[in-house]
Amino acid sequence: MSAKGKIKFQKTLSHLCLIIASCFFIIPFIWMVSTSLKPITQVFSYPPEWIPKPFQWSNYLDAMEYIPFFTYLNNTVVITLVSTLGVVLTCPLVAYSFAKLEWKGRNVFFFITIAVMMIPGQVTMIPLFLIFNKMGWVGTPLPLIVPAFFGVPFYIFLLRQFFLGLPNDLRDAAKIDGASEFRIYWQIMLPLANPAVLAVGLFQFMGSWTDFIGPLLYLTDETQYTLSLGLQQFQTQMGTEWGLMMAVSTMMTLPIIILFFFLQKTFIQGITFSGIK
Repeated sequence: MSAKGKIKFQKTLSHLCLIIASCFFIIPFIWMVSTSLKPITQVFSYPPEWIPKPFQWSNYLDAMEYIPFFTYLNNTVVITLVSTLGVVLTCPLVAYSFAKLEWKGRNVFFFITIAVMMIPGQVTMIPLFLIFNKMGWVGTPLPLIVPAFFGVPFYIFLLRQFFLGLPNDLRDAAKIDGASEFRIYWQIMLPLANPAVLAVGLFQFMGSWTDFIGPLLYLTDETQYTLSLGLQQFQTQMGTEWGLMMAVSTMMTLPIIILFFFLQKTFIQGITFSGIK
């Protein structure tokens, strides 16, 4: 086999493996969409019916009437956007200081930041709840929003790795021109790190949008519920309304898919941690 043929074979094999792997991810999504359009009598039919007969589009309208959908949607959007804004504002700033600034105790604090990543969320769940309860925040969205403005260790680590890939010559040249440290960060380094920052923002958006444990712990008023909590209401004493639940699940999933579709190039650039050419 020639070198050209070998490369073509490797590419074909790689694409085949990726297609097979993608099936494990796309099949559950197809099943969710299919179930959202089925009458309740077809949900557990055997053998399984992938194509609903007939298509019951009314499941989507019924689902939005079954729960206060738009109230929950508004709550979810507000919490998600504000927490994402907090992460995008604070994490790059902290990561830049760890990567480019020389200050006493920098390595120690970075080690602590990495160590915090190793602590399971279940360990800090009760102490955090007690702290927020003392502050009077339980029953409000504040515990789901405010912590994002104090940085997330995992995102700080990712962004630090990206900033390390940016050449120090840019920073030195800006200093010679009289630029302050914050101006160097804001006008030079941060724009170059846009792919990584957008990747982190997408991670936070997905995590906050689909979060269930946080709202379950801190939200007590139904008017403040998010969509993830609203899905619980489809479970009744008479059984689960699977068609309606899958309809809301589909509507919850679509924004993330659309967002990733438009930002996939930037997202992939961000997680590769490349600097500049």
